[in-house]
Amino acid sequence: MARLCRVLGVPRSTAYHQPKLERLHRPVDEALARTVHEIIQAHPTFGIRRVWAWLRYRLDQSANRKKIHRLMRIKGWTVRQRAVGKRPRVPGSRSIAPQPNQRWSTDIALVECGVDGWCAFVPVLDCCTREVLGWSLDRTARTKTVERALEDALIHRFGWTHGAPKDLILRHDNGLVFGSRAYRALVKDYGLKQEYITPYTPEQNGLCERFIRSFKEECAWLHRFQDIREARAVVARYIEHFNTQRPHQALDYRTPREAFLNPQPAA
Repeated sequence: MARLCRVLGVPRSTAYHQPKLERLHRPVDEALARTVHEIIQAHPTFGIRRVWAWLRYRLDQSANRKKIHRLMRIKGWTVRQRAVGKRPRVPGSRSIAPQPNQRWSTDIALVECGVDGWCAFVPVLDCCTREVLGWSLDRTARTKTVERALEDALIHRFGWTHGAPKDLILRHDNGLVFGSRAYRALVKDYGLKQEYITPYTPEQNGLCERFIRSFKEECAWLHRFQDIREARAVVARYIEHFNTQRPHQALDYRTPREAFLNPQPAA
């Protein structure tokens, strides 16, 4: 466009690209549209890539990603994207790990549980497979709550609490609970090493932060829990779905459980 304006002697600021609107008026595959609509109804936060991945890897339907993109744009089913601004980043190591059981991450989020008020949700993730190994949902964010999540993760992965590898690292922020004497003693007793992120840099614990966002969008914000008992039942189903059914883009659209059983990318 800039070169064409120079050749014609037209100011660049007065020339605009006109999109080919006829592409949006082409007929769509209504059968495919119904399937896509069913996926969106079941998973309201799914965007174009995730809908395509669900068709490809869960329903075994081959569909071009651009076709899904066009169909969802025509139907108005695309997810609104948040604006990304430029801001300085504090240099630091990423939370991702090359192999399972090298680094875990944890954090605390709040979930509204009806008559029980705001409750503390604590997940523990494997930074390689993104699998939620353990979690806890309690009325308070005390040390016992984060301890139960860690113990649940150890039992889920190793069968007992003292079976962790020698160099397993547990990453988290600088919250008072994670720095408490009781929690530090428990982590040391179980054979893990604590790794604190740089203050005010949540991106260094990005995998856990991203999971919490997905958890809120796909589970917590879609339900109006009556109490903590109902919330625990719904969260348990979501965690099982996240680990065994939900395809993950960073894992070549495999589930976290599949990534753990087969660490190498699928052919």
